[in-house]
Amino acid sequence: MTFTEESNQIFNRAINDYHVTDDVDTPIKNPYQKDSIQHSLYKKCWIDTVQWHYEDIIRDPHIDSIEALALKRRIDRSNQDRTDLVEEIDSYFRQYYSDVKPQADARLNTESPAWAVDRLSILALKIYHMQEQVNRTDAEPAHIAKCQAKLNVLLEQQKDLSLAIDQLLEDIAEGRKYMKVYRQMKMYNDPATNPILYNQK
Repeated sequence: MTFTEESNQIFNRAINDYHVTDDVDTPIKNPYQKDSIQHSLYKKCWIDTVQWHYEDIIRDPHIDSIEALALKRRIDRSNQDRTDLVEEIDSYFRQYYSDVKPQADARLNTESPAWAVDRLSILALKIYHMQEQVNRTDAEPAHIAKCQAKLNVLLEQQKDLSLAIDQLLEDIAEGRKYMKVYRQMKMYNDPATNPILYNQK
């Protein structure tokens, strides 16, 4: 089983587990051993899934403004958790390939493996929810057909991205490419770098 085959299985499990209750306040019950890459992948997709539904809720035109502000704060925290977890997954890759000596002509990829995995997790969510639309019995045939066409594209994207990630990891393992872990350094979450926050002192 390739890395992405296992990842996609884990993502689907997290998405299906969430939808047992379909409630953003449902506590995560990660079935994988702590400190394993599987545990991190499940947690990553769970965060993405909860945030997906945050984004649905906040677009309710009738949402109370106080509730919307509180939800925006939750989305901000979720975004930070998501970023932290991507960096954690990249640290795993860097440790895993730490003994590999890059070839003299090794190249740097445009993104790290974990940020590609981040996109793969989001793709799994898009596929799940687009499939929901295809399965609707209360929608017009034109809507179903439109969503089916989109689903076909998403499935192709998943296949292509999975292959590209596996090829990237193979290139890193063989020393044809090397990776660096960059921290996102989000300034608006830091009271020392957000002028709205530090000017209030």
